[in-house]
Amino acid sequence: MKLHLKKEAKKTEQERVDERRAEVLAKGRKFKYPLQWTKYRVVVSTILIATIVVAIFIASGWLALYRFGMTDEFLYRITKFVPAPVASVDGETVNFSDYLMFYRSGIISIERQSGQVDNDSNLDELRLQYKRAALNQAEDYAYAVKLAKELDLTVTDEEVATEFARHLSLGGVERSEDSFLKIIRENFGLDKSEYERMLYLNLIKSKVEAAIDLNASRLASRIESMLKDNGGNYAAVAETLGADIIYEETGGMVPTQNIDGGRASAAFRLEPGGESGRFVSINGDGYYFVKLVDKTETEVDFVSIKIPFTEFASRMATLREEGSIAEYIAITPSE
Repeated sequence: MKLHLKKEAKKTEQERVDERRAEVLAKGRKFKYPLQWTKYRVVVSTILIATIVVAIFIASGWLALYRFGMTDEFLYRITKFVPAPVASVDGETVNFSDYLMFYRSGIISIERQSGQVDNDSNLDELRLQYKRAALNQAEDYAYAVKLAKELDLTVTDEEVATEFARHLSLGGVERSEDSFLKIIRENFGLDKSEYERMLYLNLIKSKVEAAIDLNASRLASRIESMLKDNGGNYAAVAETLGADIIYEETGGMVPTQNIDGGRASAAFRLEPGGESGRFVSINGDGYYFVKLVDKTETEVDFVSIKIPFTEFASRMATLREEGSIAEYIAITPSE
C-alpha cells in the first residue's frame, strides 16, 4: 500500500492530467460510435428517399409525355430545362421542348376561343392536326440543324436580334418591344426567348435550304442570264420556264410593308424599271427576283419571279420513306 502511494506521489502533474484525459475520452467513445451509426443511417435513408422521389418524378414525366401525350405548360417548362427527345431524324435528336413550343403556339388561339382543346371532343381532330404539324416542323428544324453542323453554317445572336427588330414593324406598324412581346404572349403563349428560338431555327433552315439546293441555284443563274439578254422581261422568262418558277404581278399598288416574303420592301428600294437581282425569301423557302413598276411613298407595284427550294423537302421525304425518322410518341385519336 505504501509502495502504491509512493508511485502515485512520483507522478508529475502533467502525467495525472494526461491520464484523466485518457479516461474521459475512453468513456466518451461509448457514446460516439452509436451516434455515428445513427448519422450514417439518416444519410442513407435520406439518399434512398430522394432516389425514390426522383424515380417517381421521372416515371410520371415519362408517362405524361410519352404515354398520355400531355402538352400542358408545366411539362413544357420541364422539357426546357430537362432535355428529352420526342423523335430523331437521321441520328439527330428532336427536342421535346421544340415540339411542344410549336404545338402550344399554334393551338393556343384556338384554346382561348373555344376553351381547352384537350377537354373538347369537338376539336379533337384539330388538336391532332396541330400535333402532327408541330412534330413535322420540329423534325424539319432538327434535320436543318444537323445539316448546318455538317456545312459549318451558323446563325449569330446579332442575326437573331436583327430579325427580331424587323418583326417589330411587321405589317407596316411600328411597335415597342414590350407591346410586341405582349402580342405574342397573348396570341401564341410565347416569351421573348421562345420567340427568338423560333427565329433562330427559321434562319438556320433558310441558310441550309439555300446551301443545299443546287438546282435552284443553277436555275437562278439561268434566269439572271435570261433577264440580262431580254432586257428584264419577266413575263417572257415565265413563259419559257413554265412550272419551274412562280411568276406574279401585283396588278396594282400594295403596301411597302406587305407580308410577301420581302418582295414589297425589296421593290421599294428600287426606282421604276429597276431590278433587285436574286435574293432569298424572308421565309427562307426560295429565291426571288423583283422588278419595280411604280411606287409612291407608301405603296409599290412590281412583278416577281420565285424559285422555290425543293431539295430540303425532298431529302426529308426520302428519310421518311427509308425509316430514318424515329418518333417516340404516337399522334393518334387514341391519345
